Amino acid sequence: MGDTEVKNEAGEKLSKNELKRRLKEEKKAAEKVEKEKAKAEAAAANPTTAASAKPKSAEEDISPNEYFKLRSLAVEELKLDPNTHPYPHKFSVSISLTNFLEEYEKLKDGETLTDVVVKCAGRIHAIRESGAKLIFYDVRGEGVKIQVMATANAYKSEEEFGVDNAKLRRGDIVGVVGNPGRTKKGELSIIPTELVLLAPCLHMLPHLHYGIKDKETRYRQRYLDLIINADITRKFQVRAQIISYMRRFFDQMGFLEIETPMMNMIPGGATAKPFMTHHNDLKLDLYMRVAPELYHKMLVVGGIDRVYEIGKQFRNEGIDMTHNPEFTTCEFYMAYADYHDLIDITEKLLSGMVKQIFGSYKVTFHPDGPEGEAKEIDFTPPFKRLRMFPDLERILGMKLPSPDTLNTEEARLHLDRICVEKQVDCPPPRTCARLLDKLVGDFLEETCINPTFITEHPQIMSPLAKWHRTEKGITERFELFVMKKEVCNAYTELNDPAVQRSRFEQQAKDKASGDDEAMFLDENFCTALEYGLPPTGGWGMGIDRLSMFLTDSNNIKEVLFFPAMKPEDNKPKDTEAES
Repeated sequence: MGDTEVKNEAGEKLSKNELKRRLKEEKKAAEKVEKEKAKAEAAAANPTTAASAKPKSAEEDISPNEYFKLRSLAVEELKLDPNTHPYPHKFSVSISLTNFLEEYEKLKDGETLTDVVVKCAGRIHAIRESGAKLIFYDVRGEGVKIQVMATANAYKSEEEFGVDNAKLRRGDIVGVVGNPGRTKKGELSIIPTELVLLAPCLHMLPHLHYGIKDKETRYRQRYLDLIINADITRKFQVRAQIISYMRRFFDQMGFLEIETPMMNMIPGGATAKPFMTHHNDLKLDLYMRVAPELYHKMLVVGGIDRVYEIGKQFRNEGIDMTHNPEFTTCEFYMAYADYHDLIDITEKLLSGMVKQIFGSYKVTFHPDGPEGEAKEIDFTPPFKRLRMFPDLERILGMKLPSPDTLNTEEARLHLDRICVEKQVDCPPPRTCARLLDKLVGDFLEETCINPTFITEHPQIMSPLAKWHRTEKGITERFELFVMKKEVCNAYTELNDPAVQRSRFEQQAKDKASGDDEAMFLDENFCTALEYGLPPTGGWGMGIDRLSMFLTDSNNIKEVLFFPAMKPEDNKPKDTEAES
């Protein structure tokens, strides 16, 4: 270096040792870059050879973007020859993975059935290489795992063994043709004579050991969540069992399953803010339904005494742990029944469902997620019952306005004062119905852990429910709460057209004062009532929310395959190369 001084970033002279150390580091870094460049060039020139020349596990040391590029190149090369095309049209499966495990469980250690050939398929989750002529694959599907013990000796030829195995990577869908056997260590396996790549996985698959913890990724890429987290499938199986049980229950009671329109000129049947859409041909704005209730009652007017529907509803409201803009409900309407009958039916339906699915009336739920405290929910009938006004007054230690005065400004001011005193938050408009709803939410619903009926709501909160037969100002209505959340709403239906019209008019006033959730006046429905609706009980239940409690999921997104998510536009996009 002569007499030239070398200084560091701060302008200080470097010692000879420090200078040597830095030069050595720079030389190493330059060599590493050259090596990586040479490797990448060789792999690009001949992806198959590059892949087979080193252990498959070593490939996963590179960045995900680089892995995707190399894997895509290798797959494109396989497409050049029709015999090695990585996306074949058909692979005949002779036995499912589940049936394979059951049928060959009896095999002894070291035994192989060379006269039996099975064909099965699944996704490769792990590859363990024990030399060039022995490779173990963990293949998963249907919620189970089998081991594939690929040996050159058992394969149709040693040359094809090398070629076929070089194609396979973790995440690939593979078809296995071979003999059932059990290894000397006791692992039930298939010893293949042929391995067929059915669909390559171009991306680096997360390892089962680490899983996918990021909830955003799990919900946005549900397919990846299902590949890695086998227990997720079980939640959706329970959800399907819930719906299946409901169908059988109502079918056996003589109900007719029906379908009603999703798009309406008036979004009736519930107090909720609707979504809007537009029909081009009719030049008409339409609303997505918030509930199917009014159509159901029209059918009961028409003489179909027992109807039910399982379907989607749409409400243009907030997204949180228990709300999704589109959700699934079951609603039924039963002529000649009242809310007492509906309480009995609800207890019978839910307790029977839980008992059949789980073999017990009790289920465990973690309200704060898997790491939080476990709570037991007991569905043993009969369920606890609370009467809204008497029990709310008892818990508040204060007198509420009389239910038959709730349409007055005096009653509204009274409830307003109670909310202020009890520090209950209620955004405007502070109507009687909204103030009372917030009080019930903060003081009554909070006590409902095991299934609990809250009954006899005031008329201002229940525009479609029939007035109570003995007490003024309240209705024959109940809501069922589990773990502080509403899962069911039901009432004796209002069937007097004059009273129904006046209730709709009150809702119209609330809408005019700024309540987006208040109902519209539905003239067609009022006309139907004028033809005579028999005494009827109506009932609705949120299937998503019930599924949450029966699958120990504290977030509604866990029980929806594809939940509503905010767009990712505001997130920076990944660059082509991470290194």
